[in-house]
Amino acid sequence: MSDPRAPDGTRWLRRDRAGASLAFDKRGLHWRDLYHNALTMPGWLLFGLLAIAYFAMNLLFALLYWLDPAGIVNARPDSFADHFFFSVQTMATIGYGLMAPQSIYANILVTIEALIGLTGFALAAALMFARFARPTARVLFSDVAVIAPFDGHPTLMFRVANQRRNRIQEARIRVDLVRDEISAEGIPMRRFYELPLVRARNPVFAFTWMVMHRLSPDSPLRALEQGAAGYLELIVTFSGIDESFAQTINARHSFLGDEIRYGYRFLDILTVTPEGLRVFDFGRFHSVEKIVPATRG
Repeated sequence: MSDPRAPDGTRWLRRDRAGASLAFDKRGLHWRDLYHNALTMPGWLLFGLLAIAYFAMNLLFALLYWLDPAGIVNARPDSFADHFFFSVQTMATIGYGLMAPQSIYANILVTIEALIGLTGFALAAALMFARFARPTARVLFSDVAVIAPFDGHPTLMFRVANQRRNRIQEARIRVDLVRDEISAEGIPMRRFYELPLVRARNPVFAFTWMVMHRLSPDSPLRALEQGAAGYLELIVTFSGIDESFAQTINARHSFLGDEIRYGYRFLDILTVTPEGLRVFDFGRFHSVEKIVPATRG
């Protein structure tokens, strides 16, 4: 993977779907927000960093204990392992009673390590709780959006589904069009247009939701229907109250210009069994088909 650089020497970390480059300078300013990084980094990376910090602190204190051969009772003076495991017992406040500090130097180290251990474990526990207690959304968006006639009007449509076996109360969706334009002064700029939806609120969102925007004569998407070129993107934001956690959840998705299919429609995913049960076939959730114009006999 290439490592593009900005004109001022900063390094691009990633590019978002809207094409904007996100950069952090080489001084590591992004590491100043450690709490946010700890909450957003992968779980395995956070656990690995905590494990590395734990072993590094114990190795450091083991070395300090080892500098005083007679500071720990029942610890072999030439055994670094004994001093390391004594440090583990001290930091975790285990205290088996087989080894104990006996010199002023060792007792001072024990006091410092006990304070660091208590503080460190409290911070690690709070951080883990914050990660696991944070509400998450399992909302599925269709891979593409389509523009097809609906009730006699061309309509933008895409699907949303709740992947959990519960309900999302007061679910709300907002769709914004992002488009590059040239101002009257000839300045290129990116503009955002909110698209009014046929139904932007779902009081009890349990299964699926077909989100629709009618392409009225003043709709910003009329340019897409007319085949206008240029960059555009649909940004979808979702929010609601998860009834299991009684907390607000959020989700976000976007459709690029080539992910909006004109003249297609979604396949039906709802069937009714002979017993009268409604069955949703999520295997067809993303499936679309070309609209065949009706022919006169």
